[in-house]
Amino acid sequence: MKSFDLSVQPAQAWIAILGFVLFSALCIVLHASNILRLLFPASSFAVGLFLYLRHPGIYIGFTFWIWFLTPWVRRLVDYQNGWQDPSTVLLAPYLVTFITVITFLRYFPLVYRQTGLPFVLAVMGILYGFLVGLINLPIATVIVSLLNWLTPVLFGFHLFVNWQDYPDYRQIIERTFLWGALVIGAYGVWQYLVAPDWDRFWLVNMANQGLITFGQPEPLAIRVFSTMNANGPFAIVMMAALLLLFNTPGILRFPASAVGYLSFLLSLTRAAWLGWFTGVLIFVTSVKPRIQIRLIMTILIMVLCVLPLTTMEPFHQAINSRFQTFSNTSNDISYNERSERYEQSMNIAFSEVVGKGLGGAGNHLDSAILNTLFSLGWIGTSLYWGGLLLLILGTLHAVSFDPFVSAARAISIGVFIQLVFGSVMLEVSGVILWGFLGIAMAARQYYQHRAKSYF
Repeated sequence: MKSFDLSVQPAQAWIAILGFVLFSALCIVLHASNILRLLFPASSFAVGLFLYLRHPGIYIGFTFWIWFLTPWVRRLVDYQNGWQDPSTVLLAPYLVTFITVITFLRYFPLVYRQTGLPFVLAVMGILYGFLVGLINLPIATVIVSLLNWLTPVLFGFHLFVNWQDYPDYRQIIERTFLWGALVIGAYGVWQYLVAPDWDRFWLVNMANQGLITFGQPEPLAIRVFSTMNANGPFAIVMMAALLLLFNTPGILRFPASAVGYLSFLLSLTRAAWLGWFTGVLIFVTSVKPRIQIRLIMTILIMVLCVLPLTTMEPFHQAINSRFQTFSNTSNDISYNERSERYEQSMNIAFSEVVGKGLGGAGNHLDSAILNTLFSLGWIGTSLYWGGLLLLILGTLHAVSFDPFVSAARAISIGVFIQLVFGSVMLEVSGVILWGFLGIAMAARQYYQHRAKSYF
């Protein structure tokens, strides 16, 4: 069984990353973190650009980690220096990911008539919403919203275009999500048990601003969001990691699965649970029988590792109560509020032919359908959803003999079905959705090219 190479090569890339990490940590330890409000996004962008130009494989892993950890850094900075909303620290992952616009500008004229067309359609839909937004809304609001919508698509396009590097990217993504499950999963369990001061400070300020909160700011009452800014995005990232762990080699996947599943369940995010279940069904049924047997055995081992933890207090009551809401929605406040918003907004949304532009969706973010209609209108929505659906269909024709491709397909569809419940095509959730669509399409291109080379 192969194991991951833990060496720090190439040295230049790791010197840049470790320098960035140590500088950020030193600022926090010395209580000089106020300067990170500007220097964290600036330095992360500088490191990201260096990696993009010189070490593109490591750039992929760095981008995912910036998405994973930036909200946690923001909370530490705010805890030491006072609440700031919006926070400039949160620009870091958008800036790092937006670097891939270079890839798009360079390659889209070459691939728009080929399998890269869906990405181009989605970008066209977003740019349409951007132009409408410039007419109707403040420019700052529109630009921030543009980053939110556009960066996931650009990242997926970047992975797709670089299909020649698919084997290297596959290993980097597997390693990133293995360590991600271990680190952010362990922090999520600790967060639930302890409720660190900076997380409680953030929840209190969110509540004071009248914004959505995720449980109570006290131990055993938080809906786990780990190092991210909400339990929903955290659950989607963990869902992706847990599906990848089924085929990830090495003994480390078992402790990663233990803390990963426990924190995933403690997020109390039913949409992500449904996405994971759908993903497992797609994953297991889309691989060859020999791999199916191995996957089923792995699932059973992981269940034996995780099940005892979920039946113990203080975890059992919270998880069990949430599971019961699947069969009884009459007392489910979030479900009832979402249903009411759907009824109130659907007719208005379907009348949005032109749309309000990016940033104009208001409080309709609980539904990707409503959000796209309000933001992009029928014109932009047709382009954006057309591109997204073409990619989903494209992954169904990807190879089945590579378990990673099956996992990428399962993750993409597992996130896609959650579009009914929220705008998971944005922020880190969108990076997961479009990123795994991109890598699945890259694998399809890679194996097609390799098959042709044999003849």
